Amino acid sequence: MKKVITIIIILFLAGLMAIGFSDAAADSTQERAEKIDAKEIIFEHLGDAYGWELPFNHHRRIPLPIIVFGSDGLHCFSSARVAHGHEYVDGNTTFVVPTEGANKGKVVEIVNSEERVPFDISITKNVFAIFITMALVLWFAFALVNWYKKNPYKAPRGTRGACEALVVFIYDGVIKSTLKDKAKRFAPFLLTVFMFIFMMNLLGLIVIFPGGANLTGNIAVTLTMAILTFLVTNLFGTKHYWKDIFWPDVPLLLKFPIPIMPVIELFGIFTKPAALTVRLFANIMGGHMIVIVLTLLIFIFASVIGVAVGGATAVVSIIFSVFMLVIDVLVSFIQAYVFTMLSTIFISLAQEDGHKDHDEKKHAETQHIATNEIN
Repeated sequence: MKKVITIIIILFLAGLMAIGFSDAAADSTQERAEKIDAKEIIFEHLGDAYGWELPFNHHRRIPLPIIVFGSDGLHCFSSARVAHGHEYVDGNTTFVVPTEGANKGKVVEIVNSEERVPFDISITKNVFAIFITMALVLWFAFALVNWYKKNPYKAPRGTRGACEALVVFIYDGVIKSTLKDKAKRFAPFLLTVFMFIFMMNLLGLIVIFPGGANLTGNIAVTLTMAILTFLVTNLFGTKHYWKDIFWPDVPLLLKFPIPIMPVIELFGIFTKPAALTVRLFANIMGGHMIVIVLTLLIFIFASVIGVAVGGATAVVSIIFSVFMLVIDVLVSFIQAYVFTMLSTIFISLAQEDGHKDHDEKKHAETQHIATNEIN
């Protein structure tokens, strides 16, 4: 009970401090209300950028390299040169990142007083966060490999033990139980997908560098992951799988002369990666947005109503924000698990050999056993 009371007091004091900082940041209630643009803040935190925000100071960012192909060739420069709408002249080309308009937040080149969007391959915040995630996944993987090389008969502990538990849980509970004898063939891909998504989800919950990037809340990232599953599913699909798509076992009138079922089956090939994309994107985006909105309520109520009401709102908002962050940790695991499980199911459906092939295989195995017993 004492711990609960202590936590409540700490949250209350933190709320009062937050309100105090917001109250001292402006001269009047009306001015503070005008400075808070909830929509702008939400999209700034959830979107991509050419720099990484510093903790507690969103006006300064860690610069990242901008790499673009302009009208006169390749250009590479620091994003600090075009920060806050400043123009940067590189040779005969002028670059700028507009703070408003259709190209807001994108690097453009000025050609005859008009904005032209170049081919952009810059290392943005999301791209750099993907590199960090890749490094962490490789580090955990090689940490387990090196441990088993040095200690083949000893179970790892700590972080290595947690990684081993995750790998065993996903492999035995999802991959092996679904794909059976073909589990080892697809396990490297599916385990990598799980660890990669899980790590991206966890890094997205950290508000300071190297976290803070909304990777799985970016539909481009989730679409790329879904496309990889789509390619693995269809490129390694069996003949029976493709036969069921273009000539399924249904009455003839449903597939000739009007190919109703083949069209439906072919359409289903593309709905599976679409479902993977939207499911992961929507759940992670929704969780991040709820936490940001709850935090913004502190400053909105303080600026519009006053410090007293804002202080009470701050306590409630902080409690709910902490609760949502704890839930988001669980959701991070669940969404990585669901994505991996659905990918495993889609791959297993494409590995079906058909009833005839299955019966022939079973018959051959029976004959082999009988022959061995006779011999």
